[in-house]
Amino acid sequence: MGEAAHTEPDQPVMTLTGPFADRDAWTAKGWCSIERALEVVGTRSAMILLREMYYGATRFEELVRRTGLSEAVTAGRLKQLVEDGLLARRPYQEPGARTRSAYVLTDRGRALFPLLVALAEWGRGQNSHDKGVEFVHAGCGGRLSAGVSCDHGHDVPLTEAEARIIRSK
Repeated sequence: MGEAAHTEPDQPVMTLTGPFADRDAWTAKGWCSIERALEVVGTRSAMILLREMYYGATRFEELVRRTGLSEAVTAGRLKQLVEDGLLARRPYQEPGARTRSAYVLTDRGRALFPLLVALAEWGRGQNSHDKGVEFVHAGCGGRLSAGVSCDHGHDVPLTEAEARIIRSK
């Protein structure tokens, strides 16, 4: 088996604090922000459509062609991404043709860019070869990487992370 088969269950993970520490006293179902995010972008079709949007695709036919998704799946997922505020429709019209909708990323959709970088970085590490796409800084050519940091600018590994319940103010 590959390296992914090696697990060490005694390796530390994040620390749960406060009422969150009693794992039998709560369930995250229905209020977890990760769960809410996955309801929006937690499908393969949503993520590959967003990937193509980041690459510059805007038109339905192009999205179908570039993703390999069926027209029905593409239409349904685009509708959902618009309803969830990640994409917006913009009308356009080719000469002699009816008005159609192009799709553009909204600010909410653009905010997912670090997730795309993280997925690409993680996916690249799963291959035994160095093929695929890499994202680089146009200014210097350095490879982009996703990471976790606190609002004070510290890089935070999993073992130094804590999870706690957000208190309403």
